Amino acid sequence: MTSNYGLQGRVVVLTGAASGIGRALAQAFAAQHAELVLVDRTADALHAVAAALAPQCKVTAHVCDLSDDAAVAALSAQLAEQHPQVHVLVNNAGAEYPTPLADTAVDANSRWARLLDNNVTSMARLTRALLPLLHSGASIINQSSIWGRTGVADFSAYVASKHAVIGLTRALAWELGPRGIRVNAVCPGWIRTDAAMASLHSMAQTQGRSEAEVEREILAGQALSGMLSPADIAGVYLFLASDDAHCMTGQSLVASNGEVMA
Repeated sequence: MTSNYGLQGRVVVLTGAASGIGRALAQAFAAQHAELVLVDRTADALHAVAAALAPQCKVTAHVCDLSDDAAVAALSAQLAEQHPQVHVLVNNAGAEYPTPLADTAVDANSRWARLLDNNVTSMARLTRALLPLLHSGASIINQSSIWGRTGVADFSAYVASKHAVIGLTRALAWELGPRGIRVNAVCPGWIRTDAAMASLHSMAQTQGRSEAEVEREILAGQALSGMLSPADIAGVYLFLASDDAHCMTGQSLVASNGEVMA
């Protein structure tokens, strides 16, 4: 039986909702009968997720490139017309790809900067735009990673971005606390998504090993066995969105089967 987190009718804005963790979170919030505002830049996949959830809850889909100032401003204006208040903002959208320091491609620096914009600046951009709709009691949940707590070779931009998300979360917790707004982050470990498996593939290629060998090594570093699925960690976000977490802000919760303990 699904736990009741008291989110029925609350307006939840969820970015990166078309796939992976975002899609699983959309399903989890729909099961709580929240009112979903799903955002992604991949139109077909986004509309498919929204259509699948429509029988469970009120849901709207908005195609938006969160790296575009004008697009985010238009999105926020549209949401302001539709909703007097946003109760939960889940900043999940982001990108993940290797950026080895030895990369000599002409676009290496722009790829590095683009990933930081995708994973951090876009998060601040949307939060700033929606701030007038975030009233006392609202919950902001930012997507970080265990690589925001540690480090790994060849993914410097991604690792830097996820460390930055934790810093942003702590700063906004202080800044928005006087308004009664909570800001927390989640740091997932290895989750079986297309993006994570692409990173695993890249690591295997770089190390000259098989993907199966790299995966076995990853799983051996966990206190609990098995690769997590997106649905496995959805409860962490539901908790942070709920009133049960009313005393929590500025925190970064790790969900990694014990790979990282902090």
